[in-house]
This record gives sequence, structure tokens and C-alpha cells, in this order.
Amino acid sequence: MNTTNDPDTIRTAVRERYGEIASGTKPLVAASTGGTCCSPASPQTGCCGADSQARTLGYSEADLAAVPEGSNLGLGCGNPVAIASLQPGQTVLDLGSGAGFDAFLAARAVGTTGHVIGVDMTPEMVTKARANAKKGGYRHVEFRLGEIEALPVADATIDVIISNCVINLCPDKRPVYREAFRVLRAGGRLAVSDVVARQELPEEVKRDLALHSGCLAGATLKSELEAILKEAGFTDIVIRPKGNTDEVIGSWESKRGFESKIFAAEVTATKPSGDCCADSCCQ
Repeated sequence: MNTTNDPDTIRTAVRERYGEIASGTKPLVAASTGGTCCSPASPQTGCCGADSQARTLGYSEADLAAVPEGSNLGLGCGNPVAIASLQPGQTVLDLGSGAGFDAFLAARAVGTTGHVIGVDMTPEMVTKARANAKKGGYRHVEFRLGEIEALPVADATIDVIISNCVINLCPDKRPVYREAFRVLRAGGRLAVSDVVARQELPEEVKRDLALHSGCLAGATLKSELEAILKEAGFTDIVIRPKGNTDEVIGSWESKRGFESKIFAAEVTATKPSGDCCADSCCQ
């Protein structure tokens, strides 16, 4: 077992693993064997059963049919678009946009008068997402290479931020949420699907590189996540388990019994509008 708590090593391992997925050099497998946020390998699909997993996460048949082929990789722990309450004309930012699945669904919701930006740190994913956007004719969707801890996005330009099982992959969540706060307009909202810890995880789990890529080892305690969001300046914070969280977590890693330690969460929060600001929030 490869173990470390070095942030740069963790980040590099995650980038390499998801780059392999994007380029197709390695199949998606269960988290316990160095996989990602997905279901175990299926003999019927040859890898992760992407459509089946998407249904487990809450996507509809219409969602699956609407996106370009190859944009749904079977990754994630929920459906952030379903909790984002998107409106026509809005500008949406997808943190860790992968091959573009959620970005394309968001684009349908905001329409051609809206705009969607996807940011991902993996060059292979950005290349794949851009090709999918071209294939699907999504002219109001763009994908940028960058780290979500230092977003290549201007201040106060985003209406809604979405993300699907990506923030847990970051060794330090604080800069992620500070950056999210920075780029949101006053009154803007955060709608995130992520993995949150019910209890402090054992040290050997936290140091396991394979479990980091599998969206398990980087889960933050709910109380700690609430504190991080408040520290960044967010209000109206809600962190709740997804209705079928045990099914979602069990589909990745049923043998380890992680359902009792972590949950698939729906996280929403708001950047205050008007004069009610934290020290860091007045843009």
C-alpha cells in the first residue's frame, strides 16, 4: 500500500490517475484497488458501468441521452445540477469538470443566453471535455486548465458553482472554498456533491493514496466543513446526506464498510449580498 500525507504527492497521484482515465490507458475499477469515484468493474460494460452508476447518483434517462457520448465517465457521488436551481442566463462554474458531463447538463439549464465554465487540473480531461463540447455543439461552454485552489476565473463573475465529488480530492479544502467565494457574485450560490466524513477517519486511511483517488481518504468531517465554509464567508450552509448515500458509497467500496464512516453529501451555501459581509467577502 502506497501511503503519504504530502499534499504535492497526493495531488500528483490524483492528477495522474484521472489523466489515465481520460486517455483510456486504465479502466475504472473499485476504489480499494486504486480506482476512483465509481462502481466496481462490470463484466457487461468492461469498466465502470457509467450509465448505471449515473442512475444511482440521481441522473435521469433524459440527462444521459442529452450529453455528448464520452462525457459521462461514471464518476461522482451525486447530481449537483439537480440541487443548483439553475436559471436561464446564469453563469455557472464547474469545479473539477472532468469530461464535461455536469457542465453540459448545466448548459441545458442556463440556455444559450447563459455561460458555463469548467475547470480541471488534468490536461487529458480538459482535452476530452473540449472535444465533447465541439462534438455536441456547446458554444456557450468552455473548459479551462487550472487548479480549483487557484481558479483561472475573475472576481465576482459567477452566479452558481457546482462540483461533483472533486473537492474531497484536494489536500486542503480551505483555499478551494476561499476561491469559490471570491469568484461568486454577491448572492451567488454553491451547490456541491461531495464525500463528507461522519467520524474522524483512521490515520492509515488518510495516508492511503489509492483511497485518496477513490474519494474516500480526503473526506472532511461535517463539523470541520461547516467551519471552513463559514470561515470563507458563506452563509445559509446546508450539509445533508444524499437520500441513497449508503447505496452510492457501497457501490464503490462495499467490502470496507465505509458507509458507517462517510456519506455522499449535498452541500449548499450562499455568498451574502448587500452589506452583510465577512471580512473576506466584500468585493
